[in-house]
Amino acid sequence: MSAVLAIDNLSKSFPAAKEVHAVVDVSLEVAGGEFVALCGPSGCGKSTLLMAAGGLLEPTSGSVHVDGTDLYSLSQDGRARFRAKNIGFVFQQFHLIPYLDVRDNILAASLATGTGDEERAGELLEHFGLTHRAHHVPAALSTGEKQRTAMARALFNNPGLILADEPTGNLDRDNAETLLEQLSTFTVDGGAVLLVTHDTRVEERAARTLEISEGSLVS
Repeated sequence: MSAVLAIDNLSKSFPAAKEVHAVVDVSLEVAGGEFVALCGPSGCGKSTLLMAAGGLLEPTSGSVHVDGTDLYSLSQDGRARFRAKNIGFVFQQFHLIPYLDVRDNILAASLATGTGDEERAGELLEHFGLTHRAHHVPAALSTGEKQRTAMARALFNNPGLILADEPTGNLDRDNAETLLEQLSTFTVDGGAVLLVTHDTRVEERAARTLEISEGSLVS
């Protein structure tokens, strides 16, 4: 399959007393149907690369294409709309909106696209076993339920790409396996996954494992 995500010669530096080179000349592709894990020690640039890949952090140089679109050629508003429609995000800390119930947290993914599809939300609630929790706020959920809600929100707009930052970091073994199975199913259906992790369980699931060290790919 063709690349859903194509990162070319991407670098990101941050100004400081001594300039910090967080990502250095990284190129990689993730095709539809592919699950790629990006591994490396804390502070090596993994999360910075993931944020740049998702249009959340403009690189110092290089380019990011998602489904053939150059993310950083778009305006900030255009990039936000494109991101909402084409990229799903799953984070270690879930980033659920605390005052919204589960259904509305899932529907929050429609804010940038204006779809507000209640039927789609209902399908995802059922798929992830959350129907009975639809009207509970995040504080009332278990850790696994929070992660399933975050995964449902990521899938709401039928994206072609999921970017995940340490999504199993707060999960026990059973919930981690459930999440990894959901991500694997997404790739079987043609989606692309790039997942940042320290978790060796992820490496067993991934089609490819890449290692990053001091901002550069080393394998």
